[in-house]
Amino acid sequence: MSTKPVIVPSTDATISRRGFFMKLGILFNGLAALVLAAPIARFLLSSVTRGRAGGYLSWVPLGPVNEFPEGETRLATFRNPYVMPTDGKTADTACWVRRIEGDQFQVFAINCAHLGCPVRWFPQSGLFMCPCHGGAYYRDGSRASGPPERGLFEYPYKVNGGLLTIEAGELPTPGAPTAALSTEKPPCA
Repeated sequence: MSTKPVIVPSTDATISRRGFFMKLGILFNGLAALVLAAPIARFLLSSVTRGRAGGYLSWVPLGPVNEFPEGETRLATFRNPYVMPTDGKTADTACWVRRIEGDQFQVFAINCAHLGCPVRWFPQSGLFMCPCHGGAYYRDGSRASGPPERGLFEYPYKVNGGLLTIEAGELPTPGAPTAALSTEKPPCA
């Protein structure tokens, strides 16, 4: 009869060199996973933690009211209130300001409502024109022709102490929470 040797597990509490390096590798891999997971988790949860009520909106000045003559439409620029140090000149955003009369204004986003190309104002024809796909808008921002299905997007505005300010930070779109706030404007006479 042959007897097979019985292997009895060692009760020795010492760890082998191989076991030590295995545990050390698992520890370093776990730390690397945490370092990589932290920004990813922060990005994924940013929309929840930021909330939709406030978002990135802030009131920014466009300039004194007297810089915008009645009956004219002028290009104005403002600095996006939420910029990164790497944004540089791209943080300067343009908009079209139309002064109807007195303190009644319309402030349009420069972007076409079709695909976002920048529109230009042509005072000779009284139209905003999009160079990309031929969209046209009347002076009040309503759709005149072309592929856009709606008028230009408007920024909510206020006049305080002779200074025209708009609520900026996010582009005004139909689904934006401030799209309904454009009722802050006084009614056109």
